Amino acid sequence: MELLGVDHVALNVSDVEASVAFYTRVLGLTRRTDRPDFDFDGAWMDAGGQQVHFMQAEVPASLGQHFSLLVEDLDAAVAEIRAVGVEVSDPFPVGRDRQAFLVDPSGNTVELHQRG
Repeated sequence: MELLGVDHVALNVSDVEASVAFYTRVLGLTRRTDRPDFDFDGAWMDAGGQQVHFMQAEVPASLGQHFSLLVEDLDAAVAEIRAVGVEVSDPFPVGRDRQAFLVDPSGNTVELHQRG
């Protein structure tokens, strides 16, 4: 098998429309229009060439699971997020890189990552 990359990440969310609003307003994702008509509520989002899929379902307890969004300027991203009233951790180093964390309205953890 030859892997080509990650196609998408799927997240359980408690409220699809609240999640769409949060991810578009706070993190700059855009809603895709090509999601098939499944028998459950959800949304497909574009995240800079990758996808994040929302599924309305019970959200599991947070035990460290998260996904990471790559950003060019972590300090600027953190400032923008805080400017709209969302709590985000202070950036901190991880090897040569830096990262910060926030939590979406459903309790899912999102990492913001800047490469060194």
